[in-house]
Parts: sequence; C-alpha cells; structure tokens
Amino acid sequence: MALKMHPHLAAHVGDWLKTEIVEPAGINVTALAAHFGVSRQALSTLLNGNASLSADMAIRFEKAFGVKADTLLRMQTAYEIARAREHESEIKVEKLAIAA
Repeated sequence: MALKMHPHLAAHVGDWLKTEIVEPAGINVTALAAHFGVSRQALSTLLNGNASLSADMAIRFEKAFGVKADTLLRMQTAYEIARAREHESEIKVEKLAIAA
C-alpha cells in the first residue's frame, strides 16, 4: 500500500533552498548566480518557486553546498506530483486493458 502525502506538505525545492541553504549562508542571489555561472534571473526564478529545478542546477547546489543533487531532484518530483494530484480528478483516463 502506497502512502499518500498531503499536497500541502510538499515544498517547492526552490523555496526550501532559499530559506534553508542560501539565506543562512548569507549570500545574495546575484553573487550566487555569478558563482554558479548562471543568470541572476534563472536563479531568482527558481528560488522564488516559479521554475523547476534542473539536474544541472541541482549539481551546482551539490558542489557549492554539499546537499545531494538526487535529494533535491526527489523534492522537486514530490512537489510536482503533489500539484498534479490536486487536479487528479480532472484527468480523464481509463485503465488500459491489455490482451494477454
């Protein structure tokens, strides 16, 4: 039996990174973006929860802060599934009957 996570428990990984990693490190978005070699806009969009975490960006955080990229990507996936579950009833797909 699979456990269901309440959708409101899934945090956007960008928000988590901002509050738990970036802010406590005392580095601003502009400086971190320069360190990562990415645009300030791309990093800001992620940290404000308006973009998904890419594998490349996850590796940048892993290298800079030591948090595993795999863990960050699992957080991103959990968030996306939770958001999709919020409108699961609107997805009209029947179980596919496959001939044996």
